[in-house]
Amino acid sequence: MTFYIGRESSKLWKRICAETTTELNLLAENWKYLLAGVVCQYIHGLAARGVHYIHRPGPTLQDVGFMLLPWTFHPFIFKSKKIYTVIVWCRVLAFLVASQFLRIITFYSTQLPGPNYHCREGSKLARLPPPKSVLEVLLINFPRGVIYGCGDLIFSSHMIFTLVFVRTYQKYGTRRSIKQLSWLLAIIQSFLIVASRKHYTVDVVVAWYTVNFVVFFIDKKFAELPDRSNGIGSLLLPVTNKEKDGRTKEETHKLLNGNSGDPADWRQRTQVNGKNLEDGNTVHVDGAMNGA
Repeated sequence: MTFYIGRESSKLWKRICAETTTELNLLAENWKYLLAGVVCQYIHGLAARGVHYIHRPGPTLQDVGFMLLPWTFHPFIFKSKKIYTVIVWCRVLAFLVASQFLRIITFYSTQLPGPNYHCREGSKLARLPPPKSVLEVLLINFPRGVIYGCGDLIFSSHMIFTLVFVRTYQKYGTRRSIKQLSWLLAIIQSFLIVASRKHYTVDVVVAWYTVNFVVFFIDKKFAELPDRSNGIGSLLLPVTNKEKDGRTKEETHKLLNGNSGDPADWRQRTQVNGKNLEDGNTVHVDGAMNGA
């Protein structure tokens, strides 16, 4: 029993080391993309803060969602791992940045009077006084400035994050029940956002088709993720620039097809076309490449 525990502990430690090494190697290759994505999150917050300065309260617009929904709500390391965390986050941040860029353009193009209670005429929070310093703008008054922002309406940032993460799990997740629950919660959240008067109905509707189009088209630009269902190791890592310099095209082709240099090990390795079927099954499609 002691021998078994020691052996399994050793395997677990080797797995943790292999996972950590793999992700760190990918991070070294893709840190610029991740950093750019994080910086763009700050820029988006800065833009939302800026539009509040030019927001002007006015009568609430006529909205079918407001008529149908009364004001009754208020704002509110697994073994089966089949994806590389760094690469997936590169994709997620790319989806967020593209969606938020389109959002910034729309809410600066036309400023709508905010429907929320703190954005209405008579509220001290509806209009921001001119900033006393540049630092006041750059700090974006987090989190108060985010919670009580006005003017950044079309389209809903809440739905951007929700749909991006739901779409990502839809592609790479393995649990059908979680996928179905995620879509159900996204639909419920859409109604809650309107019911809480955080956004107009048009903000939510535009988010639904815009974010889905963004994810669809940007995802097409990325090469598919390599399959790692058959184990962990350098053979399944995307080929880095350093590795490209040291390997021939023939060697790279062998590695991408799951074959080692040993002819005895020339067997076709199953590859995943960037997504998994529910409950651990994979889609058998050839040609997986680097995902970033």
